[in-house]
Amino acid sequence: MEEIIIIPAIFIGLPWLILHYITKWKTSATITPDDENLLEELYQLARRLDDRMDTVERLVASDNPDFKPARLVHNNDVNNDKLRELDQLIAETKGAR
Repeated sequence: MEEIIIIPAIFIGLPWLILHYITKWKTSATITPDDENLLEELYQLARRLDDRMDTVERLVASDNPDFKPARLVHNNDVNNDKLRELDQLIAETKGAR
């Protein structure tokens, strides 16, 4: 009687359990469209905050000549290369959809 329970458990239950968790593992490793939208929103928010910070630094520097910003130089090409690459990647992914 025990063989009736053990044999299906070994040949049906165990492979099903393994394949189930392999499938869950593979689907959890991918980025969903909701994740992409969230990342794009966060990127746009970071760009806006960076622009605001540049504005604040310019205003403070105009009022106080001794002010030295602790941040990177505004609109420096070396610093903006990575942002341009990211903008291109976002534009390509939007165009691919």
